[in-house]
Amino acid sequence: MAVDYTVIVVYLAGMLAMGWWGMRRARSKSEFLVAGRRLGPAMYSGTMAAIVLGGASTIGGVGLGYQYGLSGAWMVFTIGLGLLALSILFSARIARLKVYTVSEMLDLRYGGRAGLISGVVMWAYTLMLAVTSTIAYATIFDVLFDMNRTVAIILGGSIVVVYSTLGGMWSITLTDMVQFVVKTIGVLLLLLPIAVVKAGGFSQMKAKLPTSYFDPLGIGGQTIFTYVLIYTFGMLIGQDIWQRVFTARSDRTAKWGGTVAGTYCLAYALAGAVIGTAAKVLYPKLGSPDDAFATIVKQQLPVGVRGLVLAAALAAVMSTSSGALIACGTVANNDIWSRLRGAVRRDEGEHDEVKGNRAFILIMGVAVIGTAIALNNVVEALTVAYNLLVGGLLVPILGGLLWKRGTAHGALASVAVGGLAVIGLMAAYGILANEPVYYGLLASLATYVVVSLVTKPTEEAVLAAWRERLAGRGAATTDEPAAVGA
Repeated sequence: MAVDYTVIVVYLAGMLAMGWWGMRRARSKSEFLVAGRRLGPAMYSGTMAAIVLGGASTIGGVGLGYQYGLSGAWMVFTIGLGLLALSILFSARIARLKVYTVSEMLDLRYGGRAGLISGVVMWAYTLMLAVTSTIAYATIFDVLFDMNRTVAIILGGSIVVVYSTLGGMWSITLTDMVQFVVKTIGVLLLLLPIAVVKAGGFSQMKAKLPTSYFDPLGIGGQTIFTYVLIYTFGMLIGQDIWQRVFTARSDRTAKWGGTVAGTYCLAYALAGAVIGTAAKVLYPKLGSPDDAFATIVKQQLPVGVRGLVLAAALAAVMSTSSGALIACGTVANNDIWSRLRGAVRRDEGEHDEVKGNRAFILIMGVAVIGTAIALNNVVEALTVAYNLLVGGLLVPILGGLLWKRGTAHGALASVAVGGLAVIGLMAAYGILANEPVYYGLLASLATYVVVSLVTKPTEEAVLAAWRERLAGRGAATTDEPAAVGA
């Protein structure tokens, strides 16, 4: 195991080094939060794929393959479909807005009255997303070093907090590119073929497993529908995803780079399901499906390769964790704190804004680590996050992009009714039930349409300014660092 440990330690040290390097580049608010809006197609595609394919997509995707066979790919597959839909239908317009948060987009569209409440909902979502990713460190470090759960969370979480706080989006972009390469090599090029060969090839897998394991719909139609509602639609509106769209150099980069990333996700989904199916052949009686990934890695891979594949799992968790953390800090500072304390002082320069955002990422990082230590159930925390996001924000965001008649009152009522309905229904039916997101989304949609139709239409001046921003004109730019002594 010494070689495997060396691979992991070198990888973690590299993440910290890139955080230090990113700090030297992040001299303005734009560079710190959205990498200066300068990412080209290759880096944009790699980082976008890295953030959406986290520990749930890797360890959880293999676990679903172990439990259901090839149809276990559907969870990650719907994530890829959501990214494709976002990239093809909306990303070009989103990139042209030149904003930093989803709530800023809502303010532009509805006239500046929807940002605070939407910011609170988005903050809760990004916080829980970061927490669930941080909890996953306990599983990986337990496999690597037989480490205590709390110590593992603190170690993994602290590394992500340090490099995210130092360099912001530049550090996260650089680390995500490395993580994308490590995941591609570790999971697709090494673990996938080795697992299939060790299981005796597809012919032996079919001979040893029930036919349901090779049924594309074996996981169940209702489950697939729920995945679409939660993950496909969640990809369309999450701050962590939009913040990556804002990093694109152009709207063309956002569209086609995201399309490449979405296609990669579809391949990754199938790979995870196949690996899980092979693990079922090799280890038919594991205690938990989520143990399939760690078991097949520890038992079937040679020294060195095992370390690289475990580094790939760590990379998957870190990419999602860092993306959720910077999104959480950005929303907390720009959408909540700045609004609560009033307008930003006119003499506050870009350098001060960088320090402010850096401080909030650090604060949110400490909160995430503390919450992760206190919680145990990753699935429940992730379900709460996505139910709130989809039930509370999907309708007003997509409504603002697609329906001219939508109003600020309709958006605010939709967020409030949808969010409260989801919370109440989770209390009534249970957190893991399907009903909260179904009925919460319907309540949000009905409220948005009815309230928008009975209230005064959005002022034409607001809509005109919105159209100008969608066309890429009229955006106040803060992309350049403030001059020294200005």
